[in-house]
Amino acid sequence: MQQFNSVILLINPGAHGFYCNKYQAMNIARGMGPTLGRINHLRERLFSPKNLLYTNIGISVSLSGIGDVVEQHYEILKGEWDKWCSTRTRNMSVSGMSIGIVCHYWYNFLDTRMAGRTIGIVLKKVIVDQLICSPLCISTFFLTLALLENNSLAEFKDEIRRKAHKLYVAEWVIWPPAQVINFYFLPTRYRVFYDSMISLGYDVYTSHVKYNIQTANR
Repeated sequence: MQQFNSVILLINPGAHGFYCNKYQAMNIARGMGPTLGRINHLRERLFSPKNLLYTNIGISVSLSGIGDVVEQHYEILKGEWDKWCSTRTRNMSVSGMSIGIVCHYWYNFLDTRMAGRTIGIVLKKVIVDQLICSPLCISTFFLTLALLENNSLAEFKDEIRRKAHKLYVAEWVIWPPAQVINFYFLPTRYRVFYDSMISLGYDVYTSHVKYNIQTANR
């Protein structure tokens, strides 16, 4: 093989660069092998049945907090807030924990009761998810924040009346197409992770609805 390569180089000296790049690529691929193996091992541990609940909670907490940080900075740029409020971000993160727990058990229940990935089953899951899980998550969100903010029952009910419908309308815009992909292609253990990736933009809107001054005064 070495002699064959030498002949090629004599006939076409420009081939030297090709072979160098080829060998460099092979060396890089070999070097990445152990790294990819460690990443795959970490993924299997995080999404194993033993650790899945904690992983889902961690993802939900992190992205809910990030969504609020993004929304707060946007509000600061618009002059609606003077500075970043860490308490607000903490509360939004805790609400993400509550919703992460709800979604974790909901997807396990839904996939057990409606097993399969046919189009009919997927569409049924989407409808049931929108009719049951969406209102449940929205209620959990407002209830968690009401407890953290020491709101009265009357204040909690009033906030639900003024704001919950805005989130529910947004849920019907965002989630049906997203959930078709979720229920058709992904196994149960990746559902909350996928949801959280899609929901980053939705979490920004959730924070906006919750803390928007104009919404609060209506």
